[in-house]
Amino acid sequence: MKKKLQKILNQMRRNGNSEADREVVRKAYRMAEQAHRGQFRLSGLPYLSHSLNVARILTEMELDTASIAAGILHDVLEDTPVKQQEIISEFGKEIAMLVDGVTMISSFPKATGDMSLSEKQAMGFRKMLAATVQDVRVLLIKLADRLDNMRTIQHLPPEKIQRISRETLDIYAPLAHRLGIAVWKAELEDCAFRWLHPAEYEEISAKVKTRRSERQKRLKHSIEQVERQLTEYGIKARVIGRTKHFYSIYRKMSQRGVDFDDIMDLEGVRIITETKPDCYQALGAVHQLWPNIPERFRDLILRPKENGYQTLHTTVMCEDGKKLEIQIRTEDMDRVAQVGVAAHWRYKEGEKHDDGKLDEQLAWLRQMYEWLKEASGAEELLDGMRRDVRASDIYVFTPKGEVKELPKGSTPLDFAYLIHSEVGHHCIAARVNGRVVPLRYNLQMGDMVEILTSKNQTPHLSWLEIAITGRAKTRIRQRLREMGEIEPLEELPPKPKEHHAPVKHEAPEPTVRQVDDATRRKLIRIQGAKGMAVQFAKCCNPMPGHAVVGYVTRNPGLSVHRSDCRVFARMNRDPKRIVEASWEGEGVLQTSMRVVIGPRPNVLADITNALRPMNIDIISANYGPKEDGKGYFDFMFEVTDQRLIDSVMRTLRTVSGITSVKLLWTREQSHASNGDAINRDSNHLL
Repeated sequence: MKKKLQKILNQMRRNGNSEADREVVRKAYRMAEQAHRGQFRLSGLPYLSHSLNVARILTEMELDTASIAAGILHDVLEDTPVKQQEIISEFGKEIAMLVDGVTMISSFPKATGDMSLSEKQAMGFRKMLAATVQDVRVLLIKLADRLDNMRTIQHLPPEKIQRISRETLDIYAPLAHRLGIAVWKAELEDCAFRWLHPAEYEEISAKVKTRRSERQKRLKHSIEQVERQLTEYGIKARVIGRTKHFYSIYRKMSQRGVDFDDIMDLEGVRIITETKPDCYQALGAVHQLWPNIPERFRDLILRPKENGYQTLHTTVMCEDGKKLEIQIRTEDMDRVAQVGVAAHWRYKEGEKHDDGKLDEQLAWLRQMYEWLKEASGAEELLDGMRRDVRASDIYVFTPKGEVKELPKGSTPLDFAYLIHSEVGHHCIAARVNGRVVPLRYNLQMGDMVEILTSKNQTPHLSWLEIAITGRAKTRIRQRLREMGEIEPLEELPPKPKEHHAPVKHEAPEPTVRQVDDATRRKLIRIQGAKGMAVQFAKCCNPMPGHAVVGYVTRNPGLSVHRSDCRVFARMNRDPKRIVEASWEGEGVLQTSMRVVIGPRPNVLADITNALRPMNIDIISANYGPKEDGKGYFDFMFEVTDQRLIDSVMRTLRTVSGITSVKLLWTREQSHASNGDAINRDSNHLL
């Protein structure tokens, strides 16, 4: 054990820690050694070895003395007779607070017949957020604890390995990502992947090893070319190679439906410059060397991620016809990219922390805590937690050019609730890139979003199926409970008292436009036509998002009701006066299309991947063979815009292996008063 301690002390010396700092860590070792004496792990090693491993991980991250000492002591309150007051007496309140915070996360209640695993996990995650918003170092210590546990997880029973690995992949690895700690994220993912999908892990591992020599030779050649180009342009920079970790490869294969051999970016090049202007000069130099692929360029220096990550991303086409991903950033940006918020504690003795920047990086964490702490029920909390800690994949813009980050698959409802709860509650529609879209529209990278609201709008039950973020779902459920639309859920056991910094909500004005009745009339369509004189029935007050029906009144004009309006259902109405009605952006065109394919593997995956970004709902896909050895898929899908049908056909014709695309039929769907669909066939064949 003393050898492990010495390695920690040696690393601290290299990090610039003083002798006084190292003495604090020695004291922590002496207390932990005494407290854990006689305790052993399932591996047979003394329990203290785990505590020192955690401290070593934190030391390698160059965290501060308090974090390292707390890492050594992180289990003494839970597993030994040591009391918090003893830690306060020996080390002061700061270290005691960190140890207590980690203990609060780790101390799950004893299993009872009334408490499910989900409820226990939900309580643990809620406590983790409560402790973390007070001091993010609590979460850093917990992540280091989980990392060492994953490195030695093979000694646990199989069912526990599966549970902990799943929890690591769903929660802890994404948390490391959101904190910007790339090195921890990658190792946590690979450790969990190894136990959750052992066959796939071994297959990818073997393939990576088999072709490593060939790829390294190509990567070395690319690095040499970049170095010569930068020298010619007079740019000082380090050029290094980077490789994807195993889980990243597996996820790409799964999401895109491609084989290992089809992944073109197993390796890439990273250019690390001295200054920000050098980054852009290096970008120009690289694009002079190889042609770039415009749609693969991202400037995350100008618009950093929420965790502080800044890099220029570009993909080029090399002379051998293969793509090469290149990242360009400064030394400071590279440090943040590797260790994220941990860089906040990497400072020379006497320098001050940049608290303002850290607060910006952790704003998402405090916001997530605000909406998740109100979640009722274990499943609701766990679902929101899993969704909101995952990597955010898309960036959208407000009309004033502000950047908002959301998970892939988010809808205008998620965007509205991200701005403010009241904006979400009163959202009736959205304009995306100037066009009204339904609330179920999947936002795409670079979309410009404006939310339309009405004071008369309230959340619908269907919104729970449309929104995907934990914030939106929690706020929708809260309002629905207040309205009596859903039953109150049984609350988890009492929440601990929590103290945290207040969350500053963003003002809604830049992204929201209040909609009056005149604007609502512009959104209604009667039998597909806009601009007709209508009145909205006061008995049900229909809003965009409600299924609606029109009724020709005795006085000139039309009355629009909700399709489920009870007053309208009881009316002595003339069926001949009932007309189709829908909202702009929500009229559904149901389409059937035949795609003829040649003999090629994974073509169905390529088809669905090509269609996924286009916001169409595939209802069914049926396969059939053709006499000439080819096959065909008949797809039935729904779109909200006639122009999308042509776009779908053009997109499908670009998929390798497809020999022809034919439109079989299109039907317009709307809702009558009895809820049955009214179809109108266009029956065009191409």
